[in-house]
Amino acid sequence: MPGPPPAVAATRRGVRREAVSLSPGDLVLVACSGGADSLALAAAAAFELPRRDVRVGAVIVDHGLQPGSGDIADRAAEQCRGLGLDPVVIERVAVRDSGTGPEAAARVARYAALERVAGELDASLVLLGHTRDDQAEQVLLGLARGSGARSLSGMPRRRGILARPLLEVTGVETLAACAHEGLAPWEDPHNSDPAYARVRARGLLARLEEGLGPGVAAALARSADQLREDADHLDALAADAVATLGEAPWPVTTLLALSRPVRTRVLRTLLTRAGAPAGQVGSRHTDAVDALLTDWRGQGPIVVPGALAVARSGDRLSIAPAPRVE
Repeated sequence: MPGPPPAVAATRRGVRREAVSLSPGDLVLVACSGGADSLALAAAAAFELPRRDVRVGAVIVDHGLQPGSGDIADRAAEQCRGLGLDPVVIERVAVRDSGTGPEAAARVARYAALERVAGELDASLVLLGHTRDDQAEQVLLGLARGSGARSLSGMPRRRGILARPLLEVTGVETLAACAHEGLAPWEDPHNSDPAYARVRARGLLARLEEGLGPGVAAALARSADQLREDADHLDALAADAVATLGEAPWPVTTLLALSRPVRTRVLRTLLTRAGAPAGQVGSRHTDAVDALLTDWRGQGPIVVPGALAVARSGDRLSIAPAPRVE
C-alpha cells in the first residue's frame, strides 16, 4: 500500500519528532488560524498523536482586526473539529498597540492567549505552524535590522510549551498537504500587504531565489540553526556572569574582564532586569553602555528604553530611573 504524498509525510514527520517528549493521556493544542500552514499541522497532529494515545485539540485566536474575523475563526474551528480535534477553543482577544506596531501587538496578544488557554486546559504542548519560509523571512528581517546572532538565529523549535514542528517544511508543501486532506485554507489578506515588513521580506526572498537559484530559503534556515547554537552558548556564559555580579553598582573591572560578546549580553540582561522593555533594547543601546566601560571619558549617563539612565561613577556602573525633564 503506497504511503502518503511527500508533502503530507513531511508534516507528519515534523509532528512525530515533537511527540517523543509526550506521554499517553497528554493534551496537545494546535494553534490554528485557518491558513494552510496551521491546517496542515492540525491534520498531521490529528493523524500522528492519537496513535500515541495523546489527545489533540486546537486554539483559534480571533484578533478582531478585520471585518469577518469571527466567521474566519468559526470556519477554522469547524475544519479542526472535522479532523477530530477536541477540544476546539476560539479565543477572542483585544489587540492593544503600545507603540511597537500592529504586527508585534497582535503577536503579543496571540501568544498570551495561547498560553492562557493551554494553562486552563492543562495542555502539555502548543504546536505552531511556522514553516521554513517563515524562518528564512525572520532571518532576512534580522539582517535588515543589523541584529546580532540571537536575532539571526530565527525562531526556536521549542520554547517552553510552544513547539514548531514544521520548520523543515515549506509553504508549498503545506498547501499540497491541505489539498490532499481536502482542507480549504483561508488566505489572510495581510499576507500580501506590502505595508508589513514580513510581506516585503517574502517578496525579497522570492527575488533572491530567482537571482541566486533555489535553496536560498533553506540555506538561511540552516544558518539560523547554526547561529542558534552559538547564541545559546554565549547566553549561557552571560547568565553565569550575571549570577556572579551581585547587586548594583557593578565593578567596571569585572565587566571588562568578560569577552565583548558575553559582556554585551550581560549588559542587555542588566537593562531588562532594571525595567527596560526587552523588545526595545537594541545593539545601539548596549554599544552605548559598553562605551562607558571601554571608552569612558567622563561621559554619560546613557538614556535607554524604559526611561532608565546608565551611568558610570569611577569604577562602578549603575542603572537608575532617568531624571524627568520638566
